[in-house]
Amino acid sequence: MLAGPLRGVYSTHTLSGQHFGRHWHEAFSFGVLEEGAQRWRSDRGQVEAFAGQVITANPGEVHDGIPLGGPTRRWRILSVDADVLSSLVERSGAPAEIRQPVIDDPALFHALLRLFRRIEDWSACAGKRGAEALACEEALVEAAVLLLARHGTVRVRTDAPPHDLRRLRERLADAPDDAPSLAEMAAMAGLSKYQVLRRFERAYGMPPHAWLVSRRAEYALRLIRDGETLVGAAAASGFADQSHMTRAFLRHYGFTPGAWRAATLQ
Repeated sequence: MLAGPLRGVYSTHTLSGQHFGRHWHEAFSFGVLEEGAQRWRSDRGQVEAFAGQVITANPGEVHDGIPLGGPTRRWRILSVDADVLSSLVERSGAPAEIRQPVIDDPALFHALLRLFRRIEDWSACAGKRGAEALACEEALVEAAVLLLARHGTVRVRTDAPPHDLRRLRERLADAPDDAPSLAEMAAMAGLSKYQVLRRFERAYGMPPHAWLVSRRAEYALRLIRDGETLVGAAAASGFADQSHMTRAFLRHYGFTPGAWRAATLQ
């Protein structure tokens, strides 16, 4: 079980043959069934779910759960407090509800997988740095909006009005080791969190976190060229450690920081 960077958000990764008795949760639960299958009774009737599907439960929904067709099943579930989910999709008033306990939606399935990977990366990051928290928040907003816009009972606004986002890009560029939260960027721009993501990506070709990682890699590239050590370049450019910098270099440039440093010394 891993806590997310926002209070009230947790992910649970489970491989289990347990038969769960009837119970309920105060928070929203949604996630992915990765292996095996499960049957459960809930307020929405008897349900069966199989690997590759999204599974959900609304707050207060009574349900149980047993393996189906095999001794175990594997799932990853996100628990999100109701007020947190509302804030993620910029929604107040009537509470949202997820319409279906089992959803066939490949885009949502993969968005949730990205979210779980982001939470794992953030949890493993020494010092819980701001950029990793931003990546989690981006993935969380993406998944929550996709879930409720397609499968919720309330309308979620996903359009992004015209807006100049240069201030946000400058904020990211000026302090690569001190990334703002998505909420901070939304407040700066006067937009919702989701609108910031969509508008920023349309303007600059990638969402804020990906742009920030690219900026960090470019900054580290210059530092190493100018004689900084690899460890020093990683720290100064905002990477959690040298291995994070190496992965970014390989992804962006196809070569390692060590190879770059060797080339600059020739």
